[in-house]
Amino acid sequence: MSATVPGDYVIRSIRADEWPAVKELRLRALRDPLAHLAYLETYDVAAVRPDSYWQERAAGAAEGASGARQIVAEVPGGMWLGTLTVLVEEAGTTDWAGFSVARRQGHVVGVFVRPEWRGSGLTKALFDAGLEWAWASGLERVRLIVHPDNERAQGAYRKAGFASSGRTVPLVGGPGDYELEFVLER
Repeated sequence: MSATVPGDYVIRSIRADEWPAVKELRLRALRDPLAHLAYLETYDVAAVRPDSYWQERAAGAAEGASGARQIVAEVPGGMWLGTLTVLVEEAGTTDWAGFSVARRQGHVVGVFVRPEWRGSGLTKALFDAGLEWAWASGLERVRLIVHPDNERAQGAYRKAGFASSGRTVPLVGGPGDYELEFVLER
């Protein structure tokens, strides 16, 4: 999957051998001022992971993988501007939060766009590509979770067509810690 979109960037799936770029962009995302609201991992934890971790992460979501797909926006010269990953959740399994998965669905994680590209339409283009892959993979719906205080992300997700399902997902960290589930039906 590769498509040129306005703004002189290409939206495409990653390749397994691009694990150094996967690592670099993830570490950049984890330094974002809102990273504590957006990710379940910290920079300090991710920065010390061995290369084998990043190699496996990239291979598991690269072009040709069936259980996940990482999409990136790339400019000529190779710099990645943003990314998202769609994980496949199979019906009858239990998700990471302990909820039963009723239908075969996608779970969007790891959304990040470099600050200078926010508001340019890039996030929507990444979502369009991720959703195209999800629907082509036979997924019945796609979901994501978002912190109630992360209004910037909620706005971007709504622009991509997602809406609150009304479900809250508890997070480890203390009483009252939760996130909101947003969904998009096929």
